[in-house]
Amino acid sequence: MPRVQINQKIAVSVVFVSAMFMNILDATIVNVALPQMARDFGTTSTAIDSVAIAYMVSLAVFIPASGWLGDKFGARRVMLVAIAVFTLASALCGMADTLGQLVAFRILQGVGGGMLAPVGMAMLFRTFPPHERVRASSILTIPTALAPALGPVLGGLLVTHYSWPWVFWVNIPLGVAAIAFGLIFLREAPRENAGRFDLPGFVLCGLGLATFMFGVSEGPKRGWSSPEILATLIGGLAVLIIAVTVESRTAQPMVAVRLMGNRLLRSASLVTICASMAFLGTLYAISLYFQDGRGMDPLEAGLSVFPEAIGVMLGAQVASRFVFPRLGPRLTVSLGLTGVMLSCALLATLGTGSSLWLARLYMVTLGFAMSHVFVTSQAVAFATISPAQTGQASTLFNTIRQIGGAAGVAFLTTSMITVGTTTSTGEPNVDAYRVAFGVAAAFALLALGFAQTIRNDEALQATRTPATPAPTSPDTHATA
Repeated sequence: MPRVQINQKIAVSVVFVSAMFMNILDATIVNVALPQMARDFGTTSTAIDSVAIAYMVSLAVFIPASGWLGDKFGARRVMLVAIAVFTLASALCGMADTLGQLVAFRILQGVGGGMLAPVGMAMLFRTFPPHERVRASSILTIPTALAPALGPVLGGLLVTHYSWPWVFWVNIPLGVAAIAFGLIFLREAPRENAGRFDLPGFVLCGLGLATFMFGVSEGPKRGWSSPEILATLIGGLAVLIIAVTVESRTAQPMVAVRLMGNRLLRSASLVTICASMAFLGTLYAISLYFQDGRGMDPLEAGLSVFPEAIGVMLGAQVASRFVFPRLGPRLTVSLGLTGVMLSCALLATLGTGSSLWLARLYMVTLGFAMSHVFVTSQAVAFATISPAQTGQASTLFNTIRQIGGAAGVAFLTTSMITVGTTTSTGEPNVDAYRVAFGVAAAFALLALGFAQTIRNDEALQATRTPATPAPTSPDTHATA
């Protein structure tokens, strides 16, 4: 028992936000430092990509096991161990003398990072009762919004004024603080029955997800028709299909694909994967627009992307306090996705001479609209999931979100490469970025279609405060 008592809602929120902020920040900050790493190690830009690939593949392997580990050994213990592994690996990455060492330490970092989001989300939704999960979801938006926007800014500062090891060492104080806080204040909740370790499920899901994610991430660079990309995409997809078949017939699966039979989880997951493709793809494309299209350095570009985080954090409070309680989940998500679609369409009007303040304003509206989607869809996804299934549902939901983010970056990058980011005279071709933002708007439109499958009656019944009646729902009396 900890010596100091604290409200567990606060304790879980602090540890979760710290861990996720560190995890998401790492993914964006490292990309800024890759060119300097390549120069220091005397290697090519293609070879240095292995630093990012190693982490992504390791992350994909260990995400499926995270739910079982949390249920078996206790979420508190697994969460703190995951933070410790991630922090230690960050320190080792900064001390790497060779590219091989750095890649090995990035794999270790992915082991910790793969467990952070699913275990942390399961802890959060087990701590907050269903009627408080919309507010709990607004907590999730802090690392989700702030870290991707702050990463390029902080990365630019560290690489410019110090050296690339600092993009890893910056994780150490935050990781140590999160571990210390968790050891003192975080209590272990009752464990769920994890059952036996599903080795076939772990191998199939990890191998299939890692292989498929590799193909999706590397497709734009190596060419979608290249033999190695086709092999990884087809092979990874085939293994994932086998994994789904096996897991659906296993009594205690590693990844509970049967949970997709839950209507709210299924609807929220479909919205999330498409919305993540639009949002994370846009964050990647807008950074390239600022740097390659407008000639800004990484620090200036990062500062221009940062208004998105302000929009998300403001929008999260508006969504959880005012919009959701009055309009319900389906309309809140629909309005948010409409805003995302319009913001992407407005970004598609930018040229080489457009006002940068106008571009930053569009980033604010993008973040503000997207927060309504994130806050609501995450709460809706778990609205009718039992505490015993929360760990498995969190694993499934985070796996889907991870695929969506990687696919969004890949598809928008492919659209830019297809159009060409430079003209025949070597000048920036803004049409490439316009097409990319148009593709993002199309993904938001697809997500809007999936949002119409959200059952207001089920979601409102689970997420409303017990002492107050539910808002009027258009489909309260609808049949299934």
